[in-house]
Amino acid sequence: MMIQVFMVTLAFFFLCGTVLALIAKRFLGRGFTEFVVGGYRVGGLLSAMTYAATTYSAFMMVGLVGLAYATGVAALGFELVYLAATIGILSIIGPTIWVKARERNWVSPSQMIGEMYSSKVLSSVIAALYLVSLTPYLAAQFKGIGEIFSAVGLGYETGVLFAVLANLVWIAVAGLWSIALTDAFQGLWMIVASVLLFIWTLAYLLPSAGLDLVKAFDLLANARTLDIQRSNLLGFTWSSSMFVGMSIPWIFFAITNPQVVQRLFIPKNSYAYKKMVKYFAIYGFTYTLLCVFLGLIFRSYVAVIQPEIELSLAKARDGVTPAVLLRAPSILSSLVFVGIIAASISTADSIVLSVGSAVTKDLYIAYKGNVNNRTALAVTYLVVNAMSLIAMAIALRRIAYVVELSVTSSALLIPLAPITIVGVYLEPKKKGSLYAVASLALGLTVVVAAIVLHGPSRSLSQPIFCGMPAPLWTLVASSVPMLLLTLKPKHPTKGAKEGREIP
Repeated sequence: MMIQVFMVTLAFFFLCGTVLALIAKRFLGRGFTEFVVGGYRVGGLLSAMTYAATTYSAFMMVGLVGLAYATGVAALGFELVYLAATIGILSIIGPTIWVKARERNWVSPSQMIGEMYSSKVLSSVIAALYLVSLTPYLAAQFKGIGEIFSAVGLGYETGVLFAVLANLVWIAVAGLWSIALTDAFQGLWMIVASVLLFIWTLAYLLPSAGLDLVKAFDLLANARTLDIQRSNLLGFTWSSSMFVGMSIPWIFFAITNPQVVQRLFIPKNSYAYKKMVKYFAIYGFTYTLLCVFLGLIFRSYVAVIQPEIELSLAKARDGVTPAVLLRAPSILSSLVFVGIIAASISTADSIVLSVGSAVTKDLYIAYKGNVNNRTALAVTYLVVNAMSLIAMAIALRRIAYVVELSVTSSALLIPLAPITIVGVYLEPKKKGSLYAVASLALGLTVVVAAIVLHGPSRSLSQPIFCGMPAPLWTLVASSVPMLLLTLKPKHPTKGAKEGREIP
């Protein structure tokens, strides 16, 4: 029964998404800019929903729920640090980026950085970095969907193949407009399904185990850990190095990951931009609380109903949500499962479109010269398909947890944070290009060396040198050249040397 209900729900979801993608084609104008950033004319609510759906992926209902289940309420602090940092960036730096994007017709974040430093080489290198670093993140989305299909009995590989198909079809129909409209639909589905699951958890799941919130929290305050000791999951159970290492990539996510930076370009006016920030903040805070709460409650429930699998689920935490949802009514579990799929597809769509447009604009067009829109779109489709196939291969091998795949991708992009911040405010042009290249090279050297020597998981969460994890060292290393640039004395112009007033 579960499989049939899930398949009907999934078919309904895919049909609605495809219809919306076709409707979105009516908004699509001519040209590469229209396809990639919607001609800079997207409304506030739609901008907010596509930003939220792009940001919140399988990482949340699969990754964050599992992380809260395994490590406790510290997962909430980790995610709220990201949310607060993102809102701060969108409020302080974002408006400047929005204004300049419209003035200069930016379509990719790598183009933006290249122009701020007057360096085609820099923009090309960053476009290539996007391709390399975000492929694992894309794989994480496909992996999340595969886990859902596996849980309902349709097979992990089938889920990954479905994810790739939906990803490619919806992009092909109308580009950014298709993604934005389907994102709004998917974002609404995600939050409604999560609220329904929350209500069911309080009304049925806890009472079925003889628990109420007080008893559940008592269990969490004295929970078993993987080393068979007792720990308070309502306290801060993470080491400082783990918290710092996991948080830093997310703190700067809003200015390092191209799929969300590109979203800063699209609001049609300043009012739409402000609405985007406000609605995203409300959505993000609500969704974060729901996911962490569900992870904690699932832990207390499993500890009572099936204590023999409590710790095994903590070790394989991506399986927590599917394991508990199989106990829910078929229609509810299907709605939530499809909500997770929606979250993953929306993020995957945005990743491949942003990376595809960056590669087309800053690798192909930059060195090929002027090309017509048809050729530009063909190159973008080629990159989108190639990236999707590589990510599919990674997902099929089930490498790492969803959280680690996601954070590793963001860790590789950390060096772009100081480069972007300094570039937005100083626009150093040619005189800053060498500093930017040095910043990128130093940061990447640190993070890649850490991943190679210690592995992705340990380098992110464990101290590798002087008690600090790799992401912090990456940020420090990449910040040094940019700090030197900001401290570099500004040479007076010729007129100033002669004592004349400079007009």
